[in-house]
Amino acid sequence: MATSNIEIAQQADLWPIGRIAEDLGIPDDELEPYGRYKAKVSLRHLRTLRDRPRGRLVLMTAVSPTPAGEGKTTTTVGLGDALRRIGERAMICLREPALGPVFGMKGGAAGGGYAQVVPMEDINLHFTGDFSAIAIATNLLAALIDNHVHHGNALGIDVRRVTWRRVLDVNDRALRDTVIGLGGPGNGYPREGGFDIVVASEVMAIFCLATDLADLKERLGEIVVAYTRDRTPVRARDLSAHGAMAAVLRDALAPNLVQTLEHTPAFVHGGPFANIAHGCNSYLATDSALRMADYVVTEAGFGADLGAEKFVDILCRTTGLRPDVAVVVATVRAMKYHGGVAVADLAHENVAALHHGTANLVRHLTTIRETWGIPAVVAINHRAEDTDAEIAALVAASEAVGVTAVVAKHFAEGGAGAESLAREVVRLCGPLRQDPGRGADQESRGLRFTYPDDATLWQKMSAIATRIYGASEVTASTAVRAQIKRLQEDGYGGYPVCVAKTQYSFSTDPKLRGAPTGHAVDIREVRLAAGARFVVMVCGDIMTMPGLPAVPAANTIDVDDDGRIVGLF
Repeated sequence: MATSNIEIAQQADLWPIGRIAEDLGIPDDELEPYGRYKAKVSLRHLRTLRDRPRGRLVLMTAVSPTPAGEGKTTTTVGLGDALRRIGERAMICLREPALGPVFGMKGGAAGGGYAQVVPMEDINLHFTGDFSAIAIATNLLAALIDNHVHHGNALGIDVRRVTWRRVLDVNDRALRDTVIGLGGPGNGYPREGGFDIVVASEVMAIFCLATDLADLKERLGEIVVAYTRDRTPVRARDLSAHGAMAAVLRDALAPNLVQTLEHTPAFVHGGPFANIAHGCNSYLATDSALRMADYVVTEAGFGADLGAEKFVDILCRTTGLRPDVAVVVATVRAMKYHGGVAVADLAHENVAALHHGTANLVRHLTTIRETWGIPAVVAINHRAEDTDAEIAALVAASEAVGVTAVVAKHFAEGGAGAESLAREVVRLCGPLRQDPGRGADQESRGLRFTYPDDATLWQKMSAIATRIYGASEVTASTAVRAQIKRLQEDGYGGYPVCVAKTQYSFSTDPKLRGAPTGHAVDIREVRLAAGARFVVMVCGDIMTMPGLPAVPAANTIDVDDDGRIVGLF
């Protein structure tokens, strides 16, 4: 029987976290240990790094995934390990796993096989409590809203126009839409409400975009939570909520330092989903890693149409980060899936279907290289059932559009299995850049955005839909169009757009595989994220509070009599 991911992780020889920190030049008194193998790095130390030049930034993205995913996290870890094996100073930056998918479909999100971040049980379950802090800050604000209304409502909040939602880090479809305040006057005023999953919350987005504690507090104060009857916005600072929220988040804002199975330093910090949020780990972690290493590999969630688009159009636009190269993870099984093969049949060789499905890969490569101007390499995340003919067809499809494809076997072989990928990444990056700045004009340095800042919100959504998704048009109800127009008129037109849609297709229909064109993207809902400084466009049937599958991963997770976690991925 094959060794499971958790068994591999539990058999690993971990180094004390102080040794990992020492390798990065982090003084012992700037660490806040959480046990022997994980720690937070103080914000005070991060401030001392700001004048150092940045290293090279490697963006890990992927094709549109199958339901099981294609291994971006695993490839991020494998590439980081491989870069160090070939003599480069490298770090990786990942998002923290959310308990929703850990207990739902995936069962864990810390890599796999011999390319994992550890201690994987801790990282997957609670970790350092960051998500709990984000949930508390979000729900504190919700409580202060209802408390304000209960005690006289001096701000004149229209309870029909409270937009702030509570959050929970568990998939629970029953809480998507709720009625609160029932039970009489002592329990407040009845109104409709609801829950999102923590990773979809605006506080999570603010947490991951903030440049420091002062910026975090400023952004929290900007959150629009409700409107008065005359449509005047009510913000968190109007409720004097942002100070307490920042206090709750103070310790969480410091990045979490862990290691891979091969002792590569890793920041695992923040965790917005890319299908319903902006999909990148914290800016603080990535920027700080770039000051401490020559190569930093960071992951953007799901396919390039989601995570990479938001990395470019939201994170890079607002922070000055610039990817030097994009690694596009592709698998034989994903190409066959996009070629029309059923999930149950993906283990069988089918070169014809694979060739048809590579249209999905080519679409992503075209976007990365031609729309955004980022050099790319394809990482073929190898699986045991892949045949030589299928791999050859996938390599040929990539090379036909001028992109090198490298077979990577990091899952089975660790960093040694990704050394060829690491060498290609180094080649594409070229000489190390000496760039101490943090806000340079990205357009002049080669990075292009999907849309200009001065486009309207509707034009921005249309640009994403047509240029990235291959759609022919964007549609919306009269009410949604009016809401977008009102946001534009209220001064939010300069914000980027964050699209919430299915990860399984370029379209809003998860069953439409490959590289569809001519479809319509329907905007179902619009949400203002004034603190995060973007506007969320909810498209198709995507939910910001997912549900559990028929047989959730939680059913197999357990703890034995010795306190050892079992059944976790």
